[in-house]
Amino acid sequence: MTILAKFIRNEAMKQDPPEIYGWRVVALAVTACMAGMLFGMDTGIISGVLVLPAFVQKFGLDHLSKVGKANLSANIVSTLQIGCFAGALCAFPFADKWGRRASLIGMAVVALIGIILQFASDGHLAAMYVGRFFAGVGMGAASMVTPLYISEISPRAIRGALTGMFQLFNTLGVMLAFWINYGSNLHIKGDASWMVPLAMQGLPAFLLMIGMFFCVESPRFLAKQDMWEKSRATLARVRSLPSDHPYIAREFQDICDQLEYERRLVGGSSFWSLQREMWLIPGNRKRAILSICLMMFQNLTGSNAINYYAPTIFADLGVVGSSNGLFATGVYGIVKVCSCSAYLLLAADSLGRRRSLLWTAIAQGCVMLYIGLYVRIEPPVEGASIPAAGYVALVCIYLFAVFFQFGWGATCWIYVSEIPSARLRSINVSLAAATQWLFNFVIARATPNMLATVGSHGYGTYLIFFSFCACMFIFTWFFIPETKGLSLEKMDELFGIIENDPGKLDEEAGTAQATEQKTVEHKHLETTI
Repeated sequence: MTILAKFIRNEAMKQDPPEIYGWRVVALAVTACMAGMLFGMDTGIISGVLVLPAFVQKFGLDHLSKVGKANLSANIVSTLQIGCFAGALCAFPFADKWGRRASLIGMAVVALIGIILQFASDGHLAAMYVGRFFAGVGMGAASMVTPLYISEISPRAIRGALTGMFQLFNTLGVMLAFWINYGSNLHIKGDASWMVPLAMQGLPAFLLMIGMFFCVESPRFLAKQDMWEKSRATLARVRSLPSDHPYIAREFQDICDQLEYERRLVGGSSFWSLQREMWLIPGNRKRAILSICLMMFQNLTGSNAINYYAPTIFADLGVVGSSNGLFATGVYGIVKVCSCSAYLLLAADSLGRRRSLLWTAIAQGCVMLYIGLYVRIEPPVEGASIPAAGYVALVCIYLFAVFFQFGWGATCWIYVSEIPSARLRSINVSLAAATQWLFNFVIARATPNMLATVGSHGYGTYLIFFSFCACMFIFTWFFIPETKGLSLEKMDELFGIIENDPGKLDEEAGTAQATEQKTVEHKHLETTI
């Protein structure tokens, strides 16, 4: 069993064969999660590059006013989000036609082209904008396909942990980027100090492109293409079991039954028929709306505001000097990685999705409220030492990273990738990812201006994020059901599309072992709902 299986305990884990939790499925997830590292490295690198003296001079930021500098910085950062939004929104036709594996390879190539344009821009803003847009298209599309791919290959008991690895690799990329920026500022002089960090973004893109050549296609995608034998063989390989094993027979039969039901439900598989299926069937419409709201709120926590502008935020809290700001940002990255790792091992498939979202919404709101009140009541004074309350505010930034990773960081990606029906999973995750990037763009574009204009030292910015966190708690309490431990094929039951008769399911399974399995799953589902 994997290290994940040693930490995770739920009902599904007790029922399933231990062989399915071997190294192979983890290796597939890690390879696909290079897309998350790509996203994280760009997020973290651009925040530090914007304050590097050589970059500021090369791109003319040193001749601008505070507001003008904020606007140009926001434009450079947010151009990537525009590309990400376009890539995420347009990715699902490629994922459905060419498959998850081939799509990730193509998206890595597109991102590499954009990264090359960035570090070769040589002070030309137009080249920087085009490069960030192309890199964004690749990253946005990959951010949609990666959780989709991982959720479709993962055993149900550790699906949350494996899908959440996308967020872990995102935070790992952010942390590496912060320390790359810090090292470049200390040891590299001239234009190379900003060119090297931008070039380093290409490493995870290259690893994603090469690694996916050795990965298998999603068995659920193969079944959707009527490649039944190949789907069953791939499923057996991923689960490390013989193709005639009873567990493989049950899971494969569930996949087949679900696809057959969905095809009978609507029939066609054109873009417009899928849109009608998503928005006219109440259970599907609810899942689409939940996905949109979750990804919207994920950005409105304020996490990406810190990711993109951490050195600026630390400066506003009294940390003086670019090196000190970059060092503080590097420590922030370490905290994010450690807390995300702890969440995936200890809470993702044990505590569950709903409880994680509820308590972290409260915790994030409290730390944002404290920072806002501190900056409003006792703002840092240039040249003066940081007061005790200021150090508490700095600690709150790090606590925010912990709370975000234990809730709204990884959980949102887990949830939106597991709740859709098989036919709608690509388009639903594409819509969710596009929403994430749209609000990522809003935050990236608005934060510098908010920090510069909304009250002294931007205290109003933190109070705005506090109000969003309060709304997130209310939303989760009333609208988010628990999905921990349920198979993907059980999501229709949870959201009220199918009311399965356990006796009928048992008859279709055709074995005594299936009878026991289905009865346990049905009772667990009723308890969860």
